[in-house]
Amino acid sequence: MDARTANPDYSAVRTAMQRYVDQEIVPGVSWVVLRGRELVDQQCVGFADREARTALRPNHIFRAFSNTKIFVTSAIMLLVEEGRIGLDDAIEKLLPQLANRKVLKQGAANLADVEPAKSPITIRQLLTHTSGLSYGIFDPGTVLFTGYNEARVLNPLTPLTDLIDKLADLPLSYHPGTSWEYSVATDVLGRVVEVVSGKPLDAFLKARIFDPLGMTDTGFSVPEAQQGRLVAHYTGADVLDPTKPGLTRADNLPYPQAYRRPFPLLSGGGGLVSTLPDMLALVRALVPGPEALLKPETLRQMMTNQLPAGETIRFANLGPMPGKGFGLGGAVTFAPTQFDPPNSTGEFQWGGLAGTHWWICPEANTAGVLMAQRHMGFWNPFFFEFKRLAYQAVGG
Repeated sequence: MDARTANPDYSAVRTAMQRYVDQEIVPGVSWVVLRGRELVDQQCVGFADREARTALRPNHIFRAFSNTKIFVTSAIMLLVEEGRIGLDDAIEKLLPQLANRKVLKQGAANLADVEPAKSPITIRQLLTHTSGLSYGIFDPGTVLFTGYNEARVLNPLTPLTDLIDKLADLPLSYHPGTSWEYSVATDVLGRVVEVVSGKPLDAFLKARIFDPLGMTDTGFSVPEAQQGRLVAHYTGADVLDPTKPGLTRADNLPYPQAYRRPFPLLSGGGGLVSTLPDMLALVRALVPGPEALLKPETLRQMMTNQLPAGETIRFANLGPMPGKGFGLGGAVTFAPTQFDPPNSTGEFQWGGLAGTHWWICPEANTAGVLMAQRHMGFWNPFFFEFKRLAYQAVGG
């Protein structure tokens, strides 16, 4: 850590995050905060491994889970800028297996109770999770949850081509473009990158994003020689109560040896590992400006809410998220709630299942990354408090 950690404006951030560590809500937290593109705070509190009492350091490696999505979104937008695909192209041009979609009827009792889709799925709809695809993770008991899990859509032992073939046999949740549901859409986009570029997803990401940005620790698995830097993974005491103290080690989630060895599935939706410095490099490269990875107009489109007026994002177990729309690859705050920083209108952000988060807010001139490893730690109270305090410090 450097002298910036001594900045008194950020002492409240550290105090708050240490409290969550002390209360056994999260094992450890590391973060960076930007004012514009300038790094103004970098800190780590707590542990990379609670049992070994290993202090969390900036070079520890985290399971990125859905932080992976912004990498694949960036890859897609690079291809859009090059004119190799269009946002409103039908996906069946590239993945013919996904032509002639069927949609579950309202109140469908089984996978056969379907009607023809009114329109094809587009690249834009995949980027905004409005394609009608599902995930098979968040809504147990539903027809599609059962269908996705019985088909093993996200089987780590098979490649992306297999995922597409499995989806070909499953109906959509709704007609493309008519609703929002978090889904395997970004995994499908990972296969689009492969088809358009002619390269495996990992090779394309390395050549076009990791290497140009100097990201040395980001990939689909941790090399054996570096596994001592992989942060331990924990579950909370109660998945429905994120403030209940207690952490249990769970390194084998979501499946044994996950992220510790290469698997055939290069999951564009949740397969990467990364570090705080590497995530900082990407987020900084997406802050609009002369050194950005993408053109100003591309970044503006990504950070613009694409959902129809009145629509918000929603999760099966949380319900609608007020004031949150969705851009190309991340949520967009169009009306801050009591949980958000008051000056966060226009904020573009997303995170991962285990508590990794990033945000960019051009209007407030700030961006940042927060990294933790608590399973189901997405939009946990520790994140909301962190961001409110970070915004206050940046604006101070």
